[in-house]
Amino acid sequence: MFLTSSKARAAAVASLAAGGLLLAGCGGSATPAAGSASSALSSAVASETSAAASSGSASSSAATAATSGSATSGSAASGSGVAAADVEAAKASLISAGSLTVCTHLPYAPFESNDDAGETVGFDIDMMKLVATELGVEVAVVDTPFEGIKSGQDMSTGKCDIAAAGMTINDERSKVILFSEPYFDATQALLVRSGDSYASLDDLSGKRVGAQSSTTGLDYANANAAESGYEVVEFQDLASEQQALVTNQIDGAINDLPVWSEYIKEQAGTTKIAAQFDTGEQYGFGMKLDNTPLKSVVDATISKAQSDGTYDELYTQWIGEVPAG
Repeated sequence: MFLTSSKARAAAVASLAAGGLLLAGCGGSATPAAGSASSALSSAVASETSAAASSGSASSSAATAATSGSATSGSAASGSGVAAADVEAAKASLISAGSLTVCTHLPYAPFESNDDAGETVGFDIDMMKLVATELGVEVAVVDTPFEGIKSGQDMSTGKCDIAAAGMTINDERSKVILFSEPYFDATQALLVRSGDSYASLDDLSGKRVGAQSSTTGLDYANANAAESGYEVVEFQDLASEQQALVTNQIDGAINDLPVWSEYIKEQAGTTKIAAQFDTGEQYGFGMKLDNTPLKSVVDATISKAQSDGTYDELYTQWIGEVPAG
């Protein structure tokens, strides 16, 4: 920072405090990034004690803003690159004051699902909590059919501010949804019962293959059905698709690889991955087409999480080993 006055130096101390608090709120106290923030804060406080004392009013005001979770000072101080005007504009756009309302379609573990206590948890949800921290608000989750999400209707009609639903960015959806920068690389996969010997879609010729409605998995299943000779069976949600496979209603099921990997962990010994399909997909968070201030905050939050190690921590927690590179 290029701050020269005593008042400016005091603001720098408060800025470092806000950055440290934000990292701690994201579990960052155990990360190198959080340690750096804490060390930098201690150094700054030590070197600027006399300056802060001489401008106590300004320093006290800045510290109060930092500790109270002020969206404007918190975003600027955290080094997230979010413009204060964007934060305020994004907060003004929220459909419910004090809350970031998030549409999702449950269950879609490990991205979003309800735990035993009924709380919605997952990789996407934790990413949304990071955004909410930047805004100084709470997260409110709305479970809604995926069709309303992918069509953009839920955001355009004010049902929610943003969609976090393991949603692939594509040209068709981008016509009705303002997507964030990509935050996850995804591939499709074929799930079969453990005792079956299918190893490809061609092996399922004359069989029934399930896919979830309105997903890119369904698109992939339909695109290859004629060539491989199987029948596509559409399911409204992931749970129905999973149940159909283990009860022999279908012979294979296509969906995103992380989703099947999570299911295999939960239902050990019942199913296995038969094949993976590198479709080059990337997930994005979806917003109303004209909500560029919220997109700016979301994009900056993703970038910050990726640079300070928070993203890798969440990835390891919810998905598994972080891919090299």
